[in-house]
Amino acid sequence: MSTAPGAPTMSRDALPWVERIGIPRPLMWGYVAVLIFMIGDGVESNYLEPYLRDTGFSSSGAGLVMSVYGAFVALGSWLSGALSNVWGPRRVMRIGAVLWMLFEVLFLVVALPSENQLLVYVFYGLRGIAYPLFAYAFLLWIQLTARRELRGSAAGWFWFAYSAGLPTIGSAIAAVSIPLVGAYATFWLSLGLVAVGAAIGSFAVKEARGTRPMVDTTAPGFSFRSELLRGVSVLKRHPRIGIAAVVRMINTTPYFGFFVFLPSFFTDDIGISESKYLALVTFMGVIGILADPFFGRISDRLGWRSTIAWAGGVGCALGVALVYWVPQLAPGNYAVALLATVVYGVMLAGYIPLSALLPSLVPEEDKGNAMGIYSLAAGLSTFVGPLTYSLVDPLVGHTGVVVVYIGMYLAGALLTWRCLDVPEDPGSRRAGGAVPAVSSAPKDLQSS
Repeated sequence: MSTAPGAPTMSRDALPWVERIGIPRPLMWGYVAVLIFMIGDGVESNYLEPYLRDTGFSSSGAGLVMSVYGAFVALGSWLSGALSNVWGPRRVMRIGAVLWMLFEVLFLVVALPSENQLLVYVFYGLRGIAYPLFAYAFLLWIQLTARRELRGSAAGWFWFAYSAGLPTIGSAIAAVSIPLVGAYATFWLSLGLVAVGAAIGSFAVKEARGTRPMVDTTAPGFSFRSELLRGVSVLKRHPRIGIAAVVRMINTTPYFGFFVFLPSFFTDDIGISESKYLALVTFMGVIGILADPFFGRISDRLGWRSTIAWAGGVGCALGVALVYWVPQLAPGNYAVALLATVVYGVMLAGYIPLSALLPSLVPEEDKGNAMGIYSLAAGLSTFVGPLTYSLVDPLVGHTGVVVVYIGMYLAGALLTWRCLDVPEDPGSRRAGGAVPAVSSAPKDLQSS
């Protein structure tokens, strides 16, 4: 079973099989819930924008819908931690599930049939706040529950379930469903899948720590507003949270930036067909998903910080270089391009232990706030990646963009190694013990 932070550890061989592979047994059904919920959320991920264009939106209008949605995803990502502090992760998961289904029904029953574009912006945009509440509140629940020596593995399995659903299996279901029942009916299929995942997550997970607030809501001076403000001020009280958030943003900033120009790079410059490029990206994603639990387990043996810095930072810097330069050495050679992109996809999983390391930087009453910042950083990377490309490419071209992305990864590796050592880290040089609740910036930033 799971254990509270700081409790004595035991050999993996003495644990139930599900915990030996890194999944906290009381949360097993939660992983299933996240997988099914994110499959439902991912069904529309690759066909919503063309569907909106077919129903009267301009290309820019359809793109704006996705931008509004992304802004609310970022908001929901931050709120997932702050609200979990006040209400507990399970209640936040339930709120996220209800909001998802409510705004999806309004989107399908009111906005689309009326062809009112403003309502599409409102209802679909507001739905963006929902899935982070469900998924990221559960990620926090994992870090509250998992044994210290298994937190990296537990995080790896979360990201496996999350990424397998959105967009991998979800997109595959849409590819089968749309020819059979049409695009509109497929939206309803996604709603059904989300409802199943929500029911499992809401009622099948019985672990107690996720059912109660993480802060003392009866303490003098407590208020909902003050707790939300603490979700921001945690950056001042624990400056290393800001550093870890920068590392998390670096994790996927080049990834999202790549997809602005990689399609034309591979098809026009390298000579690979569009269908082969799409297959290449899909294969990269699948291999990356499979690497998530692997790097989670490796990090529990070799250390979270070491895995993030070397596999994540240095490994991704190498992967970016391979993706861009190796195919140019063998234009049109699909196997070479595939191998290069797979290396990058695998190395992205090197950042998995960051979701175990980051909440270990703070005492328990701030873990929800810390995970809110982590989730916000993840959401911001979807914006910063394309923005970096837009700013740099006109000045120095694709090569300059790639060099900047490589520099980001190397800078992230250095920040991780110098600033993010914690006693809970299996590879830490420090003696074991509780996280020091130190708020002064110089000492909090110190690396031993």
